[in-house]
Amino acid sequence: MYIMKLIPSVKSYLWGGTRLIRDYGKTGAEMISETWECSVHPDGLSMVENGIFSGRTLAEVLKLHPEFSGTENTGAFPVLVKLIDAEKDLSVQVHPDDLYARIHENQKGKSEMWYILEADENSEIIYGFEENISPETARHSAYDGNITSLLHREQVHKGDIFYIPAGTVHALGKGIVVAEIQENSNVTYRLDDYGRTDENGNFRELHIEKALDVMNLSPVRKSGTVFNLPFTTEIVNTHEKYVFHINKKSFVILLFTDGTGIVRNSYNTVSVRKGDCIFIPADSGITEISGNTGFLKIST
Repeated sequence: MYIMKLIPSVKSYLWGGTRLIRDYGKTGAEMISETWECSVHPDGLSMVENGIFSGRTLAEVLKLHPEFSGTENTGAFPVLVKLIDAEKDLSVQVHPDDLYARIHENQKGKSEMWYILEADENSEIIYGFEENISPETARHSAYDGNITSLLHREQVHKGDIFYIPAGTVHALGKGIVVAEIQENSNVTYRLDDYGRTDENGNFRELHIEKALDVMNLSPVRKSGTVFNLPFTTEIVNTHEKYVFHINKKSFVILLFTDGTGIVRNSYNTVSVRKGDCIFIPADSGITEISGNTGFLKIST
C-alpha cells in the first residue's frame, strides 16, 4: 500500500512560538502552537501530500479504504498525533474519560502521552496534584484561582516520556516542544489560564464545573514507559537501516523527530526529514527506513 506523507493542520494559539517553523519545517502561519500531524478529527484534518491520494484528507482516504486502518480498527480511527511548541505556559487543564465525553460532548475521551523533544533549562510541567485533596478543597481552589498551588510541578528534559491519563490535571510549561500522541478527541476543560486575554482582550473560557466532575484528586507520578493506551508508540533511532513488517491488523504512523531518511516499500518511496509524518496502511508488508534519523512508530 502507498506510503502517504501528510500535511498537518496548523493551529495558532496565544501560547505558541516559532520553533516548529524554525526547527521542524512547518509553514502556514507566522506563529504556530500545534500541528495536527496525523488527524482525521473534523477540528483539524491532515491531508495527503503525495501519490494517488494527493490533495485528499486522510479522513477521506480512510472512508474510501477502511481496510487501510486494519482489522483491529474497524470503528472510529483511534489516534491523533501532534507536535506542540509551548513558548508560553499552557493553561491548566484536564480531559474526560470516554464515558463522560460520550455523554456530555458526543466525542471520545482523551488520554495521551508526551515525548519531550526540546526543553529549555529548568522547564517544567504540571502533572497531577502534589498530594491527595478533597473535592471541597478542589472546588474552593478552582473558583478562588488558587488551584495551581496544589499541583505537582516536575522539571523535564529532552527524551522524557509522560503518560497523561484522562482525569489528570496537567499543563505544559514554557520552553518545551513535545510530540503528543493521544486518543482521537478534542475535548479539553480549562481550570486556570493565568488571567490571560486573547488578541481582542477577551479571557479564554474556563470549564470549572466539568473539570471538577472528571479530575483525579490523587497524585499521578511518572512510572516507566508501559501505558494503558489504545495504541503503542516505539521510539526508534537508526543510523543505517530499519526494517519492519506491517500486517493486516494495523496501520503504522511514523513521526520523524530527527535527521533525514528514506522510507520505502514495494509500492513507493518517500524522502523524510525532521518534522515529517507519514501514514502507512495496514497490510503494506515489508517497509524499510534508511538514513540517519529518529522517529516515533505508532500503531495499534
